[in-house]
This record gives sequence, structure tokens and C-alpha cells, in this order.
Amino acid sequence: KLEEFLNFKQLKTSLKEAILLDYYTAGFWWAKESNFSIIQLSGFMDLINFLLENLSDKHMTLEDNLKELGKAMAGIRETDSERSGDLNFFSVEEAKAVIDYLNISLFKHYKLYEYLFHSPREELVMSNE
Repeated sequence: KLEEFLNFKQLKTSLKEAILLDYYTAGFWWAKESNFSIIQLSGFMDLINFLLENLSDKHMTLEDNLKELGKAMAGIRETDSERSGDLNFFSVEEAKAVIDYLNISLFKHYKLYEYLFHSPREELVMSNE
């Protein structure tokens, strides 16, 4: 289903699409296992997409993307009367878990994702099998 949702057309021959599908799938299952609500799950997947787009489209450095994550998570501890961030449907503990997950799944491997998005490579396809 994620393959269809992400509109991946060359999954069998594109290493990039296969890696991204794997990353989105792993993130989805982590959020499901964390018992996130539908709204939280949607927000988490949006956050993953946002960070990956920052890397792929905007060529953001690790430091800049971490700053963007900080901005997105800002305000989670604030009360309703104070200004809150976009992800205010996460509790502080859930926000910490999200940051920990992003750290081990994306930020620790940031150079690999930079290579995936920005390094030209020759793709040899021997067969569709």
C-alpha cells in the first residue's frame, strides 16, 4: 500500500525507491508499535517526509535539518494558552521517543542518505527478475 501511496513506479529496478520504501515502512511500523493515534501516526509520517525532502530537495546539511526538527518539535511542552508547535499532539515522552527514533534511523546514517540523493550512480539492470 505504501508503494502505491508514494507513487513508486520503478521499485523493482530503482535502488533509491526500494530504500525509501523500506525507510517509510519501518517508520510506519515503529509508530504503530508505539500505539500512536491516527493523527499522531499521520504527523509522524509527515515529519519523516519533511526531513527527507529537506535532505533530497533542499540539500540541507545534518545540522540544518536538526534545526528544522527542533523548530517542528518546539512548543510541545507549552500550555494551550502559549504558542505551540505543529506537532503539539505528541506528549513530551512521545516527542522524545520520536527524536530518538529519528536519531537512530535517519540522522546516524545521514551521509548514506546524502549519497543516495545526491551522488550520481550508474544503475545496471540485468533483468526484471
